[in-house]
Amino acid sequence: MIGRLKGLVEETGDDWALIDVGGVCYSVFCSGRTLAALPARGQATVLEIETHVREDHFHLYGFASPAERDWFKLLTSVQGVGAKVGLAILSVLGPEQLLQAIAAGDKAAVARANGVGPKLAGRVVSELKDKVGGMTLGAAAQATAAAGSGEAVAAAVTGPADEAISALVNLGYGRSEAFGAVGRILQESDGKADLDTLIRLGLRELAP
Repeated sequence: MIGRLKGLVEETGDDWALIDVGGVCYSVFCSGRTLAALPARGQATVLEIETHVREDHFHLYGFASPAERDWFKLLTSVQGVGAKVGLAILSVLGPEQLLQAIAAGDKAAVARANGVGPKLAGRVVSELKDKVGGMTLGAAAQATAAAGSGEAVAAAVTGPADEAISALVNLGYGRSEAFGAVGRILQESDGKADLDTLIRLGLRELAP
């Protein structure tokens, strides 16, 4: 099985890239984010690879980071999410954003992906919410959405925190944005911030 490709960018398309590895060109399906991060033609690149072998095809899926590859594997474990839909979700939400969206229960964020309706977005969020805590996405992602798994989720979205998130959403902010802001404030205050403080500091953090 192929786990990683190191080579030169030969060509790219809407959802694929051709990578020249020692004179052999591999066709790799990629998310829009990974394609956008690729260097110019003829430049060196490294892609993390997930290999799918079926009776009727042998497909390579390439990712800019191990975190994106891990999310692809997790997404495609959800019923109704195939490889194409998994890449579509990763095209609109990077690993950190996806972690935060699922932790926040933000179905609307997931539904922005092509081919993902409200029902499927809800299934993705509900089925993956209990699984995201076991993923190793790096310190930045864990810090941004530290309230994104297990008991921390329950603690972060109940009581004043839940009310603060709802208030920020009612003021026009996305649920994922509000969840992230409130989660960071709770971290900085050791979970002691009251409702008024959460809303006030949340507005300050979310202000452009």
